Formats: sequence, structure tokens, C-alpha cells
Amino acid sequence: MVEMKQMKWLKVSLLMLMAAMLIVTAACGSKGNNKGTGVEEPATAQGNKADEGNAVQAGTVYPLKLTDATGTEVTFEQAPARIVTLVPSETELVYAIGGGEAIVGVDDYSNYPEDAATKTKIGGMEANIEAIVGLKPDLVLASSTMNAPVIAKLRDLKLNVYASDPKTYDAVIEKVRQIGVIMNQSEKAEEVAKHMQDVRTEVTEAVKDAPKPKVYLEFSPGYTVGKGEFLDELLTIAGGTNVADQPSWYQIDPEQVIKSNPDVIIYATMTVKEGEANPILTEIEKRPGWDTINARKNNQMFEVAQDPLVRVGPRLADGLLEVAKKLHPDLVK
Repeated sequence: MVEMKQMKWLKVSLLMLMAAMLIVTAACGSKGNNKGTGVEEPATAQGNKADEGNAVQAGTVYPLKLTDATGTEVTFEQAPARIVTLVPSETELVYAIGGGEAIVGVDDYSNYPEDAATKTKIGGMEANIEAIVGLKPDLVLASSTMNAPVIAKLRDLKLNVYASDPKTYDAVIEKVRQIGVIMNQSEKAEEVAKHMQDVRTEVTEAVKDAPKPKVYLEFSPGYTVGKGEFLDELLTIAGGTNVADQPSWYQIDPEQVIKSNPDVIIYATMTVKEGEANPILTEIEKRPGWDTINARKNNQMFEVAQDPLVRVGPRLADGLLEVAKKLHPDLVK
């Protein structure tokens, strides 16, 4: 794949990776902070804090005031009836909690579920402001990091934008609950949250006594992720040890990866023309000296579905389960 295509894919990958997610939330004036996850406890449907692990009550009381990841207070006079999503993770979340009919516009990369294809497209990283305004949304769901310029423009136009940026698996779960409150879909949101918790518990219990192989993850050609991001934590939950030596998302030093000598290499699927090899795998196989890495010598290189792995939404549980199965196939079924 040529360099321009790689850079284009990197932008798309980062959009999905940083996309959608949460969470500096406050419930009707609530200011408690959960320091374990870096997020405020979610507002319940009644405007009170939810006890950890307890189901969120049904029936949101409006008007509802919440503070999003940008520190902006957002007011909801009623359940949103016209929603625009700027990143795929938010699209998937709204559908998962039963709010798909309320979505009137989605970003160009929202491809799940299939019904998302029927929604008006509003652009990619550079969203079409005019198209969004024309859809007359009463709520725009966004990523506070990837959509920052668009968020500012939409707020200048007095549109209601709720932005998020979760950094952990638990933060994604709490975002699911919070959007459930906003949309008066708390009961369904709690079902989704419980499924995500159950998958985490299943994996954690299965691998708790297993050796932790050193893992190298490549989500886009030449790029990996380190401390401070949800994918690093996901590798740990799945029973591995991330060899990344820098924080956040970064371009790799191939020599450093050789020195770290990972036992397993995980790489994401990439959309390519029929018959073409995954460009990430192509890059890995042609790097000088990488044939000495244990993962390559022992044929421990595994492709995993990209979207569930990199979207901070309900399907992150699927991504966690798939990675755990690759790292510990005898323990995780």
C-alpha cells in the first residue's frame, strides 16, 4: 500500500480508536469522582448516583444536566429524538441500547449495524457542518479528542453536543450507562453494560493463573499503542503484557520491537482489494530482522477484527474476547 493510503488509513484508524468516548459526567449537580476509572459516577435515571454494580433505574427525569468530557454542561429537556453521531462507536452504542430510530445522521465510517447504512452521511473527520445543521439534531454525539474543531463549530451554532473520551474498559461501560440515561433507555443500557462486565469477568477468571506472554499490537501499518489507552488495558485483561515502550498511540521503532522480542504479534484487519494481503502483515513480514522475533519464529501471529478492537463501544467486549482467545486458546473458548 502506498504511503498516501497508509496515512489515510491511519487517520481513519485514529478516528475509530480515539472515537467516541466519555467521560467526565455529572448527574444533576452530582460531583462525585470515581478515581479508579477516571470518570464520575453515572447519573441514574432519577438524577442520583448509581451504586457500583447496581442496575440503573428506569425512567429519566428531565430536564437533565450533565457535564461531558470537555467540561461543558449539557442540558437535556427531554429524550433526544433526532441524533447525529460523529464517530462509529457512538453509532453502535445508540443502536445497542435501542435508540437506532432516533439517529438521523452518521459519520462516513459508521458501518454497524447494517441499518446504519440507511442514515444520512455527514462526512468523516472533517464533518459537513451544513449537513449536520440541516438534519436539525437535538443531540450530537462526538469524541472530545477527534472531533474537537467540529464540536466548537456546532456549539457556536447552539447545537447540543455531548462528547466523550474513555480511556479504560470500565469507562466505556459507564459511557454506555450514561447515554442510556440521556436517551431514557437505562434498562437496555444496563443489559449492554452487564454483558460487557460479564465478558470481562469470564476472561479475567480464565487467564488469572496463566503465564502472560509478551504481546506486540499493530493496529495500522507501523503504529502501536502504549500506556494510558484502552487498548493497552485490553491486552492486560486478555492475559498478555504489552511490549509498547511509549505512552498513547505512536509510530514504532522497528529495532526496539526486535529488542522486546514479543511472544505474540496481534494485528488488525484492514480493508484491502480482493486478493491483496493485509498491509499490516505485509509490513511486518518485510521488516529487516523481524524474522528473529519469537512470535514470527513460532508462528504466533494473529489477525483480529479491527472494528470491535478499536471502537470504544459495546463491541469492545467482542474485541477483548477475540484477543484473549488468541493469547490463551486453551483457556478462553
